[in-house]
Amino acid sequence: MKKTVLVLALATGSLFAHTALMSCFDNGDGTVTCEGGFSDGSSASGVKFRVEQNGKTVIEGKMSEYSDFTFEKPSGAYTAVFDAGEGHAVKITGSDITE
Repeated sequence: MKKTVLVLALATGSLFAHTALMSCFDNGDGTVTCEGGFSDGSSASGVKFRVEQNGKTVIEGKMSEYSDFTFEKPSGAYTAVFDAGEGHAVKITGSDITE
């Protein structure tokens, strides 16, 4: 009986798990747009977002009501970070962001 309860509890816990997702694209006008969300379809509205260069935050804000964030493309290497908390962060390097 205890094994059944444990398996059921683990199965129930996994139903509520979700993975952070983000995609970014170069708009071709000097800006980049990143869109975030979660694997369970949850909105990313209000989730923290930042752009890092050389280990320092150069742009920061929150995802819009549409779960996106548009920023001026920095010169040089950078990383876009969707930060929904511990275990729910996604990082994309600027060199991987294309039109």
